[in-house]
Order: sequence, then C-alpha cells, then structure tokens
Amino acid sequence: FALSHPGGALGRKLLLTNKDIMHTDDRIPVVSDQATLKEAIIEMSAKGLGMTGITDKDNTLIGIFTDGDLRRWLDHDSFKTDLKITNIMTTNATSSKANVLAAETLTLMEAKKISCLFVIDEHNKPIGALNMHDLLKAGVI
Repeated sequence: FALSHPGGALGRKLLLTNKDIMHTDDRIPVVSDQATLKEAIIEMSAKGLGMTGITDKDNTLIGIFTDGDLRRWLDHDSFKTDLKITNIMTTNATSSKANVLAAETLTLMEAKKISCLFVIDEHNKPIGALNMHDLLKAGVI
C-alpha cells in the first residue's frame, strides 16, 4: 500500500526515514567539548533546532544541551555564560539512526518526552538532527 500511495499520510509513515527529513552537514547544531555555555547558546540560536550537541575531539557525540536545559539553568545559583558546556550538558542523550522510520523516531521521542534528537552513525558521530517541527512538516504527525 505504501509503495502504491507514497504521497499519502499512511505512505509517509511507512516509508519516510530519518535520513529523508533530518538536518545535515553545516545545519547540525554542534559545539566542541571545550565550548562555553555562551557558545552553545549561540549555536542553538543559529541553527534553530532547540538544541546543540557536544562532541569530543573525534567528533563523537558526548552530550546534548537543549532550550529546556537553558531555562532550567537560568534559575540556578551558579549560572554564568562562561561555564564549560560539559559541566552542564546532558550525557547519554537519546538518539536515532538514519535508516529508522520517522514514525518510529516520533514514537521514541513521545515515549522519552523529548522534542529533538540527534541522528548518529555506528560510531556515535552526529550525521543529522531533527525535532518535532521537522516531523510535523514531513507529515509524520
């Protein structure tokens, strides 16, 4: 059915993968593990996905910092924009793979109560990023 009607809502849910809708290349919001909170905020704002990933020297994803994390930190006693991002990032972030169906990613995001995630390769390197708006725009929601 999905192959006969790829443009329909059901077809999109059965055929569309993360690779089809994720942000790639220079549109992926990432900073190095040496970045400050200020640099992470600038990257989040520039890319507009509500998050930035933190990568080590090998470009391996080691953490994530989101708009929600920022809001929680704004009220923290030790809030300073020169904080090292690795001191306040979330480790073990939920991620997905490129060939996973976008509908499965939506289910994962709903279960984890998150609105954005990174798409990683087999070496935990970020190759894409997406958020709920991307899934909505693609017709998955």
